[in-house]
Amino acid sequence: SAKDMKHRLGFLLQKSDSCDYSSSQGKKEKLSSSQRLSQEEVRKWAESLENLIHHDRGLAAFRAFLKSEYSEENIEFWVSCEEYKKTKSPAKLSPKARKIYDEFISVQATKEVNLDSCTREKTSHNMLEPTLSCFDEAQRKIFTLMEKDSYRRFLKSPYYLDLVSPPGAGCGPENCKRNHAHSLDCNSNIISQCA
Repeated sequence: SAKDMKHRLGFLLQKSDSCDYSSSQGKKEKLSSSQRLSQEEVRKWAESLENLIHHDRGLAAFRAFLKSEYSEENIEFWVSCEEYKKTKSPAKLSPKARKIYDEFISVQATKEVNLDSCTREKTSHNMLEPTLSCFDEAQRKIFTLMEKDSYRRFLKSPYYLDLVSPPGAGCGPENCKRNHAHSLDCNSNIISQCA
């Protein structure tokens, strides 16, 4: 379930500063999580932000990372727009659009996203007669912002590096540092030494 996966991901991410999983429970959590999430899937997340956020686990990891940087409003806005586009009933468009606008775009938005004045103005105008595409331009801008900024930091963070490192690669602090330095191109010698 999503809640269970979030718990396990949170557990793994909590251990990001330490490569020593001394408890057997920690090892079980690490193994069961990595068994369900292949290294190939995790490596695909580094190919594009789209690959990352269209994968449930990738989205959860990215969201946790953004939360740690106090900038989760960007991904929340993007996800809200995706959900909004799935709205079937025309009667629900306006209230859903208003909710997204009030939460992320208006001047007094509780989770205001960083949009240029032109995009903000156009989106405000779109609110007069909301359609399924009324947030498209704003969503594109936020996606580009995340892609150029937070996504790149995410790929260098323990939130990603701990998931892309094969189980057993982190058998000691010195190897952990070397694995993080190698990022995605883990040196097979280091990995085989740890196995």
